[in-house]
Amino acid sequence: MNILVSNDDGILSLGVRTLATTLAAAGHRVTVVCPDRERSATGHGLTMHKPLRAEPVTEIYPADIDAWACSGTPSDCVKLALGALMDTPPDVVVSGINHGANLGTDVLYSGTVSAAMEGTLEGMPAIAVSLTSYSGGNFDLAAAFVRDLLGPDGHLPLSPALLLNINVPNLPATDIKGAKITRQGIRRYHEQFAKRTDPRGKTYYWLAGEAIEDVEDPAAQLPYPPHLRDDLLAISTDVQAIQDGYISMTPLQYNLTAIPELTTLSQWLPPSVPTA
Repeated sequence: MNILVSNDDGILSLGVRTLATTLAAAGHRVTVVCPDRERSATGHGLTMHKPLRAEPVTEIYPADIDAWACSGTPSDCVKLALGALMDTPPDVVVSGINHGANLGTDVLYSGTVSAAMEGTLEGMPAIAVSLTSYSGGNFDLAAAFVRDLLGPDGHLPLSPALLLNINVPNLPATDIKGAKITRQGIRRYHEQFAKRTDPRGKTYYWLAGEAIEDVEDPAAQLPYPPHLRDDLLAISTDVQAIQDGYISMTPLQYNLTAIPELTTLSQWLPPSVPTA
């Protein structure tokens, strides 16, 4: 099986290296294309106004892994891999293992999810996988979970327009209760801007913040029909599943249309378009 591995933590990231070597050891053909440095929270940004550079990396990956360090964003990396660096298209795109969770509304900013979404946009099966720790943890367990999920044939029961966003609790294997199919929750942050002064006396700001670990449920807020809301409430959010000690597996799509609002907004339209 031909697998493309990417992420936003950079080519030297322990999570990426653990995932790539685990998949290669299982007999898969693995190509790694990652940013040459940390590019977290870049979302789906692309490099449009300067050239992209890619350099082969041989020192830190086994000889059977084709690895590249790219000067661009995570989305750039996947686009470049598919369009220039790989001889044949991959059977699946796997982004990770990320240092830190990508839960709830994190996915709107996440370079990890965006790299996987780039594969989805090209009609390829895609997985984003994150370990819910920013300071290290058991990447071996998360990598083994992805390896076993793909199996020998790499079959993913997803439509071409979906990706699977996986988050693994930073817990010993014996403390993880299992895996759950989940829906996207809400994860809010208490954000702060630290005001500082550089050596030349100019003011600058440094964004900091921490997650507010509540379990706000989007299904309780959005205008779903009652029967659909009840069905959704019966499924755990990704935020809740992680708090409960489960691996969360959330199908995501790039179509952001708010389906329940289409009828309401159609009725709200003015009867005619102004001429001036």
